[in-house]
Amino acid sequence: MIDLRSDTLTQPTPAMREAMANAEVGDDVFEEDPTLKKLETLAAKKTGKESALFVPSGTMGNLISVLSLCQRGDEVLLGDRSHIFLHEVGGMAALGGVHPRILPNNEDGTLPLPLLEQSIRHTDIHNPPTRLICLENTHNFCHGTPLSPEYMGSVAALAAKYELKIHLDGARLFNAAVALDVEVKALTQQADSIMFCLSKGLSAPVGSLVCGDRDFIQRARKYRKMIGGGMRQAGHLAAAGLVALENLVERLKGDHQNARLLAEQLAAIKGIELDQSKVKTNIIFFKLNHPEIDGDTFLSRLEAKSIKILMTDPGVFRAVLHREVSREQVDTAAQTIQSILTL
Repeated sequence: MIDLRSDTLTQPTPAMREAMANAEVGDDVFEEDPTLKKLETLAAKKTGKESALFVPSGTMGNLISVLSLCQRGDEVLLGDRSHIFLHEVGGMAALGGVHPRILPNNEDGTLPLPLLEQSIRHTDIHNPPTRLICLENTHNFCHGTPLSPEYMGSVAALAAKYELKIHLDGARLFNAAVALDVEVKALTQQADSIMFCLSKGLSAPVGSLVCGDRDFIQRARKYRKMIGGGMRQAGHLAAAGLVALENLVERLKGDHQNARLLAEQLAAIKGIELDQSKVKTNIIFFKLNHPEIDGDTFLSRLEAKSIKILMTDPGVFRAVLHREVSREQVDTAAQTIQSILTL
């Protein structure tokens, strides 16, 4: 099976499995797990923050970050194509009483700076106070595009002007850094809180990290416990995360190269609409425009040929390259898609 639905499908490496089996562990609710502490220290160092907190998922990491930076009735500005808005079950509103104000994302995942500034609420008895700006890097549903350090700096200047906080959903933060050829710190120094995932292209089986200053992390630790994220011998999971951060970051370049290769081949197939210039990291979006084959038929025929892909909207598909998709499989997938769509 060539599975292009998501980079969450990566399996732990042999080195991860060995590290997990041999990890020195303790009770993390009591903050006594040495392997987890080592992972959190490394995450804080890489993001340039004082402290970090291991959480089971990116969704939990984003939620507890918002809860730690906002009070009930506060307002958050975020994009209409952001993962927090689209695919995290409305957690900030349902569990935190935090009001999301949705702004249209640009094609590259940025929020328009003039509109962002215009949307900040000023003191008025009728208004929820604007407290937080949420950004996403890379931006999943904007073609996996990385946000630049320059853009992050512009948003940070705006946030400082109005005394707002910034949370960065960096689920694929290391993909962004690799694609832009910058240190992770260049993309995180402007944010008050950061979440990044270990369980996508970095191939760990479970887990994300939330990073920020010590006071923020202490609040986040309490919210993590509140929503059921307190863990015991979590060092077994943290051991895989250490292998991911120490050994698997640079290899993300290969996923990006395979994405460009697949995009080039798909763009040449009649019946597919794909803008190669938008492929910046490991994510490809394309449209099916075929007179006889609809999206569901396309998916079923692909699966019959041992290929899986994700349909995000009717006739719109996402392919995500990751460690377990080789260059040869990229060629096989493209050839198979061409054979299915050839009239």
